[in-house]
Amino acid sequence: MNVYDFDKTIYKGDSTLDFYLYCLRKQPFLILILPIQILGFVRYKLGLITKLQFKEIFYSFLKYVSNVEGKIEDFWRNNKSKIQPWYLNKQLPEDVIISASPEFLLQPICEELRISNLIASIVDIKTGKCLSENCYGIEKTKRYYEKYGDITITEFYSDSITDAPLAKIAQKSFGVVGDKFIPWHEFEKKGVGNSIQKEFLLFVVVGIVNTFNGVVFAFLFSLILNSTIAFILGYGCSLVISYILNSIFVFKHTLSIIKFVKFCVSYIPNFLIQFIMVLVFLHYFHLNEVIVYAMAAALGVPITFLMVKFFALKK
Repeated sequence: MNVYDFDKTIYKGDSTLDFYLYCLRKQPFLILILPIQILGFVRYKLGLITKLQFKEIFYSFLKYVSNVEGKIEDFWRNNKSKIQPWYLNKQLPEDVIISASPEFLLQPICEELRISNLIASIVDIKTGKCLSENCYGIEKTKRYYEKYGDITITEFYSDSITDAPLAKIAQKSFGVVGDKFIPWHEFEKKGVGNSIQKEFLLFVVVGIVNTFNGVVFAFLFSLILNSTIAFILGYGCSLVISYILNSIFVFKHTLSIIKFVKFCVSYIPNFLIQFIMVLVFLHYFHLNEVIVYAMAAALGVPITFLMVKFFALKK
């Protein structure tokens, strides 16, 4: 019996997120729930609520989705092509799919692919309430034993080292990166590299948010102050927000004055790059202020990431 994770393993992407974005396109007013979902995510990262509670907050959008079954059917009609070709070539009748995604979302595509063995998180399709534990990490192993007992896992495939408990009970286990298979012991060794890559991607996401904040604050200050002072004040405001977001979500550090000072020092090279950009393109080339602020904030990301990771917020 071969066992497979679903998202980012046999499916190119995250099916839950893809379905949420699909529903958002069909019913744009669902964006009104986004602030509640973001607040739930922040509370989860701060340890104020559990992951299961956060998922219920996220899934709350289901209460407002009309004809959700029809939308799931249409979603898979458009996203079936994201099932990895390598899996379709390896597929066997007794395959098991085990995933943290909702069972109601994966059941239709599994039936279409003639996959009869599915273990997933049980979520109420109408309310978003979680009716089981989140099928993640050690819970996957527990659920497997409950359903299949001591039946041997011949091969196991996953994109995440959080699935190590399942990988360790399989005869052969592989980490999946796109359409490449890496023996699990090698995949685990790459965990540090994967962690840095993930941190960098999160750092970039925070950088995008920070860019938006910097542009907005600088533009608002420019309404009453000259452009140079407006840029400096806008940069300072966005830096405070950036420190909080990076500490909580990217590098997993507690907030402190000393770390904030070191964080600010880490941004000096980035600030100089941006300040020069403003002087050159705004005062000499007279480009639009918003465009210049955005261009300036988008530079220096790799250098700043290294400074923050290995100087300000190193573990």
